[in-house]
Amino acid sequence: MSDINKDNGTPKKNGFMKGLVEQVELVVIVFVIIVLLFSFAARVCQVSGDSMRDTLYNGENVIVSDVFYTPQRGDIIVFHQTGESANDYNEPIVKRVIGVAGDTVKVEHLRDGMRVTVTDSDGNSTVLDEDYIRYEYPTYSDSVTYVEEGTVFVMGDNRSDSSDSRSMRIGLVDTRRILGRVIVRLTPFSRFGTVD
Repeated sequence: MSDINKDNGTPKKNGFMKGLVEQVELVVIVFVIIVLLFSFAARVCQVSGDSMRDTLYNGENVIVSDVFYTPQRGDIIVFHQTGESANDYNEPIVKRVIGVAGDTVKVEHLRDGMRVTVTDSDGNSTVLDEDYIRYEYPTYSDSVTYVEEGTVFVMGDNRSDSSDSRSMRIGLVDTRRILGRVIVRLTPFSRFGTVD
């Protein structure tokens, strides 16, 4: 006696093949969506250096997206400084946005740490609550910087070991050079997840 599928009278083998084909189709569709997503909406970048410790570490891979993106204070972004003579500045650079166009950023080194005050174009001042920073000693002088239109002021979270907008090598970052905002840490898989 043959093993017949009671629903439609066909052998179960045909049901298995149909299910297998559907699974293969699903995998192909997911693969195509991922390829399109990474081609047009997101990209993978690797963190180089220690300037974002302890938020991001050297060698970690992050997913970056620029879809409908406008830089905001606190965002972690990836940008490039194409044309620099130093090779490490020609690769994607990861930093945190501290000030946006119209802001004035005041950086002060105190005995027990660093204070960053941002004053917006309406004159509202905010001392940033930066519990994510790593700070051991000052590497730059106190400064006050006005953030020009079309630029952002960025700093690494590891403030004592970061070339950023406090440095003449980087300065204010042209928003046209921003590749996007870091949306998730991809690897290592043990630290997979969103990044704040």
